[in-house]
Amino acid sequence: MTMLTPRTPAKLAPPGRSRRERKAAELESRTRLVGERLTAISTRSGVQVLQEVDASTAGLTHAEAALRLERHGPNAVAQERAPRWYVQLAKAFRNPFIAVLAFLAAVMYWQDPEDPGVVILSVMVGISGLLRFWQEFRSGRAADALKQLVTTTCAVQRRAGSGSAPTTFEVPMDQVVPGDVVKLAAGDLIPADLRIVTAKDLSVAQAALSGESLPVAKADTRAPDLGRPDTTDPVEADNLALMGTSVTSGTATGVVVATGADTYFGSMAGSLVGERPQTNFDTGVRRVSFLLIRFMLVMVPVVFMINGFTKGDWDEAFLFGIAVAVGLTPEMLPMVVSANLARGAVAMSRRKVVVKRLNAIQNLGAMDVLCTDKTGTLTEDRIVLDRYLDVHGREDGEVLEYGYLNSHFQTGLKNLMDQAVIDRVDEAEEVVVDARFSMVDEIPFDFARRRMTVVLDRNSVVGDFGRSEHIMITKGAVEEVLDLCTHMTDRGERVELTEQLRWHVTRIAEDNNRQGLRVLAVATRTIDTPRETYSVADEDRLTLVGFLAFLDPPKADAARALQGLSDKGIAVKVVTGDNELVAARVCADVGIDVGQVVPGSGTEGLGDAELRALAARTTVFAKVNPVQKARIVRALQAEGHTVGFLGDGINDAAALRDADVGISVDTAVDIAKESADIILLEKDLTVLEQGVVQGRTTFGNTVKYIKMTASSNFGNVFSVLVASAFIPFQPMLAIMLLVQNLVYDISQLATPWDRMDEEYLRKPRNWDAKGIGRFMVTIGPVSSIFDISMFLIMWHVFEANSAASQSLFQSGWFIEGLLSQTLIVHMIRTRKIPFIQSRASWPVMVMTVLAVLTGLWLPFSPLAPSLGFVALPASYFPWLIGVLLAYCTLTQLVKTWYIRRFNTWL
Repeated sequence: MTMLTPRTPAKLAPPGRSRRERKAAELESRTRLVGERLTAISTRSGVQVLQEVDASTAGLTHAEAALRLERHGPNAVAQERAPRWYVQLAKAFRNPFIAVLAFLAAVMYWQDPEDPGVVILSVMVGISGLLRFWQEFRSGRAADALKQLVTTTCAVQRRAGSGSAPTTFEVPMDQVVPGDVVKLAAGDLIPADLRIVTAKDLSVAQAALSGESLPVAKADTRAPDLGRPDTTDPVEADNLALMGTSVTSGTATGVVVATGADTYFGSMAGSLVGERPQTNFDTGVRRVSFLLIRFMLVMVPVVFMINGFTKGDWDEAFLFGIAVAVGLTPEMLPMVVSANLARGAVAMSRRKVVVKRLNAIQNLGAMDVLCTDKTGTLTEDRIVLDRYLDVHGREDGEVLEYGYLNSHFQTGLKNLMDQAVIDRVDEAEEVVVDARFSMVDEIPFDFARRRMTVVLDRNSVVGDFGRSEHIMITKGAVEEVLDLCTHMTDRGERVELTEQLRWHVTRIAEDNNRQGLRVLAVATRTIDTPRETYSVADEDRLTLVGFLAFLDPPKADAARALQGLSDKGIAVKVVTGDNELVAARVCADVGIDVGQVVPGSGTEGLGDAELRALAARTTVFAKVNPVQKARIVRALQAEGHTVGFLGDGINDAAALRDADVGISVDTAVDIAKESADIILLEKDLTVLEQGVVQGRTTFGNTVKYIKMTASSNFGNVFSVLVASAFIPFQPMLAIMLLVQNLVYDISQLATPWDRMDEEYLRKPRNWDAKGIGRFMVTIGPVSSIFDISMFLIMWHVFEANSAASQSLFQSGWFIEGLLSQTLIVHMIRTRKIPFIQSRASWPVMVMTVLAVLTGLWLPFSPLAPSLGFVALPASYFPWLIGVLLAYCTLTQLVKTWYIRRFNTWL
């Protein structure tokens, strides 16, 4: 029994390849094997398939179904589940900076369990990790709420026992087993992979698997009296209905040949769960983190050694070195990043966007290439009648009238194109059906003839017998209808359809096909001898009237949305499963420079370098399968692009997962939503454009914090090195450094609520670890100039030049250091002149003022003795104001030079 064999794992890729390449190869291998098995099934007759799955058209017995359910398991595909809360909590603390702080806190506790610095570091670590955990946990719950908590059922034919009559039952989809006989009707989801046994007017929507916008006709094309060429793609097999698709019209009976992970749908879904590949954001944060950690590992030992040799107190030098390490560590980076991302998620939720993975917001801002499908994104995801043409390609109302009569009077289930014709007439009120016509008979559509015919009574008296005139109207595939035509209508005259004219009208149809339109021919015949019934044999000697051309129309705002993305520096590439002609037509209509459309087959056999070059220069890929979509995404990433992918089908899931930011919609298949990072509640590129702006704001504020903290901390440590070498006492106590750091970092928590300059938001932004290092060593030493100036003022003006007066020296530098750090926030947050050309948001202004007031208050507060502070004389403050004004002026000059030299700031 071929279908009831145990499941076999897919062949794994060679172990020498990367994890990501092995995952992609596993997906490709497993999908190929399942596809080959299904296409082999499609070549056999329904009787053979029923024998192979040990079933009959009467269906399984309940006992047989129960045994098969136990053997094969539930009919469910692999799904990615959120980790348990305690796993998420542990991951929230998995950060290099948190690890550094935790290590430093442990060392300080080992040195002195009562050291207040241990408490300060512990608070920093706890708040940072807990905030990130809460945001991730809350976002995951919001995404889970999108799933509809209902049980989907299907109609299955089963029997009580071997001799019992078959009965149709509604059973949950996960209870369907191989060998079950399933009844399908319009609107049904197809619960498993089926071999169609019988069908009537069956059309299936396969966009979730293939990306095709139009439903596909299905039938039992392997019955003894019919035959079609074999196909290597199970999606294209006329007699297979696959899980993940749905019935749009008609009825059918099919036998289940595969369930769960063994289905074509499941073969792709099973390879998509597990650890996700590193994104642009993940890579960028890691590079920046280790840059700063390497810098700390160099500077801290230098500070420790200088203080130990010059002061002779190695214990004090050790504690001071730890404080310097804390000062160099942007310990609030995880917290600021989390707050930034959380604020972005809240802002995007107001625009009907659910953010599943917070990191995706910054990837959205960094995105410079968006790969998108066509159906429902650029188009309205519905079929409309675009034009009705005579035999010369001119618009002709008579063609519309005949097409409407055919669609209106047929009694079977109307397909999408029939409904499009009716809708067009209803909107325009161009045809009125009244007592002129009445139904006589019809010859229903079937997949061998590929046409449908109605016979109407024109209700006009003929001759002396008072008989009405019958008119036959046939609508269907151009080739099949033309084969039946002997004449055509030319400017109201019926003329013979010569070979030359036949070539002419065929070219008219082909020209519309090349424009991406689906074309049907309309032909008529006046019946000489009216009667009550008609058959296929009567479909001859027809007169061609013209053509009906259909398309999935572009969205009205698609062109504007694409232009908006282009203005933001984002190149849009269309990667669709639909055919080349349709893709080219739609893309041209929305203003995309199509160029040469590359079919998915054109990417096969290309090496990685060749595919990267092809992906870089190509705008539209058509007839692309899931593996090819993912390869295109990875090729663009290999070229240094940050890639977003917008899709909603199982055929998009692999690409969604591999992209830096995967974007789906709430109506997508579950596996697509699970693979995505962002879910749109409306499939609208305008929403994406707003999300891009929010992403760039979030990214800008994150980089702003890193550059502020790294440069000011570097400046402080550089000042410490100078002071440690020449001053006979500690320039600042370790606890003072920790308090200064804590006050400064708390003030930075308002950074996520800051605004970004409009110029910054106009192009994609990416992490640049090298640029951050360059920024740090350029801007940081500027503050050291004024730190050293304050050293000299405290030493010579206030005579704080001995161990007895070190508290005065330390208090004076503490205030100047904290205030200069706070001012640098406004100097760095914009490339413009702060306060004049660009002002910070009110939360940043409030937190800045609070940090300044706290710094000024501490030396005069009740906490001063325990922290080592002393009150400063009033004469200190004019000197402080002068130093700070000079600092701001020089920083602005250096900033202007830096921007001119490197053409960048944030």
